[in-house]
Amino acid sequence: MKDQLRQLPQIEAMLAYPAIQAVVEAYSRDEAVAELRLALAGLRNAITKGDTVQLPDFAGDAFADALRVSIDQARRLNLRPVVNATGIIIHTNLGRARLAPQAIQAMHDVGANASNLELNLITGKRGSRYDHAEALICDLTGAEAALIVNNCAAAVVLSLMGTAMGRTVVASRGELIEIGGSFRLPDVIVQSGATLREVGATNKTRLSDYADAIDDDTAVLLKSHTSNFKIIGFTSAPDRHDLAKLAKDRNLILMEDLGSGVLIDLSPYGMTDEPVVGDILKAGVDVVMFSGDKLLGGPQAGIIAGKADVIAKLRSHPLLRALRIDKLSLAALEATLRLYRAPHDPFKTIPVLRMLSEPLADVQARASLLAVQLDGVATVSVVPSAAYVGGGSLPQQDLQSYSVSISCPDMTADTLADALRRAHVPIIGRIHQAQVLLDMRTVADAELPLIVDAIGQAISQ
Repeated sequence: MKDQLRQLPQIEAMLAYPAIQAVVEAYSRDEAVAELRLALAGLRNAITKGDTVQLPDFAGDAFADALRVSIDQARRLNLRPVVNATGIIIHTNLGRARLAPQAIQAMHDVGANASNLELNLITGKRGSRYDHAEALICDLTGAEAALIVNNCAAAVVLSLMGTAMGRTVVASRGELIEIGGSFRLPDVIVQSGATLREVGATNKTRLSDYADAIDDDTAVLLKSHTSNFKIIGFTSAPDRHDLAKLAKDRNLILMEDLGSGVLIDLSPYGMTDEPVVGDILKAGVDVVMFSGDKLLGGPQAGIIAGKADVIAKLRSHPLLRALRIDKLSLAALEATLRLYRAPHDPFKTIPVLRMLSEPLADVQARASLLAVQLDGVATVSVVPSAAYVGGGSLPQQDLQSYSVSISCPDMTADTLADALRRAHVPIIGRIHQAQVLLDMRTVADAELPLIVDAIGQAISQ
């Protein structure tokens, strides 16, 4: 052990080796030193533990090449593309909605150039960033006015602070939701400066429960769409039309936190539990808040749509500046919204909607094509599977799909999945019955070569 430890060279001595000097010239001294320290620390730790260690030729080209690989990996961006083969279309951990090419182009154009973000090109005077997409939102939802912030949580906070601070918000116990990141609606109501008054029971809330809770301090009746869970069995909740009439009769605001915003009817594709924003507003809801990066299929954004007088209050609120949407997200959102208008077909142009509506036969054909390309590389088979919408939407709604099941005799499923995550373009699948499943409903045709390369590299290592 001591003999091998003595054979480990000093950093300064290693930097004098010609092969290492070439690494320094190609990258930087700091990067080379950092990787040398890591390499020596790993060897020293292995020797100390008593492992059998074959010391490399520190002055040789092979060791220098290994340093180059390590530096290249360290230089790689932390946030980078992956292949989503999980079957979860709106995967929160994987960036939620994939953007349409038109949205990506809009971000590039606005990011690479100066833009009229807050300039009115007609008058030549200062404009508002919120004007760029407001008319589109109103056209698509029937709202009188709209406002855009950086996410739906921000939309909820702003809406409550702007309408109910110092007053009471009435909400059903069965709708006091928690979403990802421990974001709990009761806590948000308190932080907005309002007082929460819970009504009804977990599974049943009646219109009379809301009516009995209203007093002189009440400002808002709050409804929340339980998009990330479902209560079944002995349940009931008031119809939106009835709640809207109650709110109007008592001079209150009826507000709904929709979470995931659907702009078009998805029931032809078997998804009947996600209400359309326009239908909610038609039912008499004064203000609805929803996300841009879920079923709408755009970038992260929070959209507030509804009555003009309420939106005007929120537009003038001091908190809006802290929550405003940035120019790149705004550009992507406007481009995405335009894909909902003729002559475009959103089910073909918006990736989320395309994945939701893609015929099962096409998914199966993609799985079969990948299986053929992997023949001889690994043991594969095409199997039926269930895909999911994800993103807190339609929790009990699965979609028929097909996956490619992959196994290797010399690798466990965990080992293979780990190797695929470490690929140059990481491949993210799921493990089922000791096999790696790659669900083809969330994989694009152009991504198949990436999967083949990653699996080939993983098996050859």
